[in-house]
Amino acid sequence: MKTGDQVRPFGLRDKLGYLFGDFGNDFTFLLSSSFLLKFYTDVMGVPAAVVGVIMMIARFVDAFTDVTMGRICDRSRVTPAGKFKPWIRRMCAPVAIASFLIYQSGLAGMPMTFKIGYLFVTYILWGSIFYTSINIPYGSMASAVSAEPGHRQSLSTFRSVGAALAGLLVGAGVPVLAYDYVGENPVINGGRFTLIAGVFSVLAVGCYLLCYVMTTERVKVETQESHRQSNSVFVMFRNALRNRALISIIAASVVMLLAQLTMQSMGNYVYPNYYKDTGAQAASTVLMTGGMLLAAGLAGPLARRFGKAEISAVANLIAAAVCFTLFLIRPENVWVYVAFQTICFLGLGMFTMVSWALITDVIDYSELKNGIREDGSVYALYSFARKLGQAASAGLSGALLTIIGYTESNAFEEPIVNGIFNISTLVPAIGFALLAIVLWFWYPLHKRQVEANVDMLKEKRKEQLRDGVK
Repeated sequence: MKTGDQVRPFGLRDKLGYLFGDFGNDFTFLLSSSFLLKFYTDVMGVPAAVVGVIMMIARFVDAFTDVTMGRICDRSRVTPAGKFKPWIRRMCAPVAIASFLIYQSGLAGMPMTFKIGYLFVTYILWGSIFYTSINIPYGSMASAVSAEPGHRQSLSTFRSVGAALAGLLVGAGVPVLAYDYVGENPVINGGRFTLIAGVFSVLAVGCYLLCYVMTTERVKVETQESHRQSNSVFVMFRNALRNRALISIIAASVVMLLAQLTMQSMGNYVYPNYYKDTGAQAASTVLMTGGMLLAAGLAGPLARRFGKAEISAVANLIAAAVCFTLFLIRPENVWVYVAFQTICFLGLGMFTMVSWALITDVIDYSELKNGIREDGSVYALYSFARKLGQAASAGLSGALLTIIGYTESNAFEEPIVNGIFNISTLVPAIGFALLAIVLWFWYPLHKRQVEANVDMLKEKRKEQLRDGVK
């Protein structure tokens, strides 16, 4: 391991820089995960099931692009800027432009075949190529910014706060700005949505550049030539399948995203269609962001006292109970629904705030188990799994909307809106409960094991320095 002679100490600047990185990610990611299905069903007129299938196909493409990008990161040489940071500067503009191209309402009058093909091409270009090429290095960079577990937990918290703040702008801003009322029914304005997507793309580029300027990579591990030659993709997958920590955290992330994104995506149908109140949707985003920020303040102390996996399991059991209670009581008042959702996001926020620190724990565990430091490859597999969760959410939401018979013409009929409410509560309840079970019974890196792994790695680093290994 090489360390610079005059490297700026880890501090608030790094935390804020890392926050801006996920701010940039979520200007395009949250727009896609929260509103793409709504935009293409209501503005472009594409059936929900078709949109879901396209999003799922893209995730299979990610199986190749994510792993490829992870291998590129691991095999890259360290530059003066670091091993991962240069990719943020290179790819920030392409990912933003590709995102904007997805939401072109001016093409709504084109033939259906063209619109489906256009969505397929632009969505693959954005998510499977450009977003992958910036998100994998960004996520991998956390373990290079500092080797200290406390610092990594801070980065995870600030990253999650960045996501929460982006969620506030996207989740609260879009419902307020993008809808017009036709009588008492809120209807999305396609042209205005396209303009919003363009503004978000510009903001994303600015946030990525702030991340690049403000963060510093301190842990500079060169790729050893023997690893470069012998550690093939086959070996990587073989090691992954034998890695209980990695497989279980992948399973946890899939079910978490299935629950969270289904809840967020269905919010675009529950509020305008079931409650006919997009103002409450914007307010709910503000309150849920407040719940996430409260979780940010609580997660660090609780994780140090009880462990990251432990507090996440308990918090998500609470979130599951809240969602199931909503399904049972079916509140007529939209603000009662908003209050329950806020409590749910407080529980979800506990896992969100520690999730990126959990994956750095898995990277440490993998190094001890396999003898190879592969930040990019491990993070790429984790990222691919998260995308599977995103795809499963989109595919499931689209399929369930099709099953209940949702179309633009019957979107406000009673059987349809009741089906929408059922989807928005039951699917998250099941997902949060499964997440708690995985973290408690399957995931092995609870507090005591994590502390032991940190001590073993410190010993390993000392031995490497004594032996002259860089």
